[in-house]
Amino acid sequence: MDSNSDLPAGAHPGILHFVPPSLSAFEPSKPLASSNINILLWIGGLFDTPLSVAYPLEIAKALGPTWSLVTGNLSSAGKSWGVSSIAQDAEEMAKLVAYFKDRRPGGKVVIMGHSTGCQDCMEYVVGAKADQRPPVDGVILQAPVSDREAMDHHMPKAFMHEANQLALKMCREGHDKDAMPDRLVSPLFGRVAITAKRWVDIASPAPDHRGADDYFSSDLSDERLNNTFGRIPSTTPLLLLYSGNDDSVPPEVNKDDLVFRWIGVVERNSGKVDRYNGSIVPGASHNLNGNASSVVQDLVKRVVGYIGRLDNGDFHASGGSTGT
Repeated sequence: MDSNSDLPAGAHPGILHFVPPSLSAFEPSKPLASSNINILLWIGGLFDTPLSVAYPLEIAKALGPTWSLVTGNLSSAGKSWGVSSIAQDAEEMAKLVAYFKDRRPGGKVVIMGHSTGCQDCMEYVVGAKADQRPPVDGVILQAPVSDREAMDHHMPKAFMHEANQLALKMCREGHDKDAMPDRLVSPLFGRVAITAKRWVDIASPAPDHRGADDYFSSDLSDERLNNTFGRIPSTTPLLLLYSGNDDSVPPEVNKDDLVFRWIGVVERNSGKVDRYNGSIVPGASHNLNGNASSVVQDLVKRVVGYIGRLDNGDFHASGGSTGT
């Protein structure tokens, strides 16, 4: 029986110990008082667990005294993503944002996604029920890549066709919550349970490419982008951080063109983008684990620079482009 729902919300400071690849232990310390400190809420991607991506620790060290980084651990973390959805992730993020806004009522909240955490952030600000979620003061997308294009790039066409058609058939027949066969899942993801619905969400099969996670594919129409990037509120400035050496991105995708296309859509729809700190991060891999310190610090500098501009009111002082 699950009795966790009987526990009150609370803050428990301490030390989180991480033992690769996915073990963690929490060492509590004395509780902290409420404050008005600002929150940068970081959300990881598929398979990520607390501290499995290292660069947020460097951001936490670099933030000024009025900001604190928090890594969110959603119910989809680790291997649980295959039986979840970005809609569920967004609802859980809303609970975290509401909690911090209640705990620190005078502070800002910025959400930052890594990999599929970027889809979570987009779903939060422009997806279904976005207007019912607590507003946030900014959005940072780090490694916003297309799962569809990554899967198509790494797997044979015949394999993807078989898996996609089976997932679509299962959804049509009302078996959307049933798990896909391991023989189709394990070549890409190892032994993990993935429902037919989640497979369709991430693989976003042709011809419609309507998977829920398909925010970042390079072939999406202007109309599709206007309904996603074009709906980011002007009160929520965007920072795009696309890794220059991301092996999840097919070589035929022009990263610069793609990022500038997204920026153009946001700005044409009166949204705000940090052109100064954003765009391609040279030399950065997908999650920057193992990257040179100079590459990691480049990313950190961009995030801290964006936060500084947010604090200074730069985005709301300008009427359109925020490139200078």
